[in-house]
Amino acid sequence: MKPGARKAIWTTMMVLLVVLVLAVGIYLKPYPPAVAGLEAMKGGSGITVTEHKGWIQFEPSMVKQTDVLLYPGARVRPESYAPLALLLAQEGFRTWIVKMPLNLAVLGANKADGIIDTVPDRTFVIGGHSLGGVMAARYAVKHTQQLKGVFFLASYPDEAGGLREAGLPVLSLFGSEDGVLNRTVLEQAKAYLPMQTQYVEIPGGNHAQFGSYGPQNGDGIAGITATDQWSFTSQQLVLWLQAQAK
Repeated sequence: MKPGARKAIWTTMMVLLVVLVLAVGIYLKPYPPAVAGLEAMKGGSGITVTEHKGWIQFEPSMVKQTDVLLYPGARVRPESYAPLALLLAQEGFRTWIVKMPLNLAVLGANKADGIIDTVPDRTFVIGGHSLGGVMAARYAVKHTQQLKGVFFLASYPDEAGGLREAGLPVLSLFGSEDGVLNRTVLEQAKAYLPMQTQYVEIPGGNHAQFGSYGPQNGDGIAGITATDQWSFTSQQLVLWLQAQAK
């Protein structure tokens, strides 16, 4: 091969490598937390917020028996779920938002281990938003003895996270205006869930408003405010958690 041809091939390879790196960087760029998310990170009303290397902890002054483990959606910063975590903590449920490698739960399905090992005397429910819910289900299937239930926020399990025979109560919440959630797959995924699974549609809710990170590509326009969606979600989760305690 002539030197000129080798140089041309090398130049082409370098250009392709740069394009690939840029494309990956753009894809992995996370949605940053919006103002409400940053404000909720301050805690208040008897709630202490502590940030650790692997999680963000919302600690009530009076803690109820069950803790909540929350896996974020893909490319969403964990702080974006602070408004929901704060509401749950205000109801007495210590809530842990799990930090994921590169903000992708698929790279950290077992991250809940670190929290459960930290407070082994506690009982937990686990759940997540979007991809976070898929990975939370996969974790739950392998740790049924350590958990009291699983919840999905605009999410569903895949076959690897099938919970039909896991013996765990399940709650599935989704917005009526969600443009990201695949409704066909949501329906098909019922085959992986217990017959007693509770399905709750949030009137006017969309995909992104489970967190606080602004609009998401492909999502529908919400018919309610983000504050209302967090409140509705928190209320449903609290009712479900209280039912597990009986």
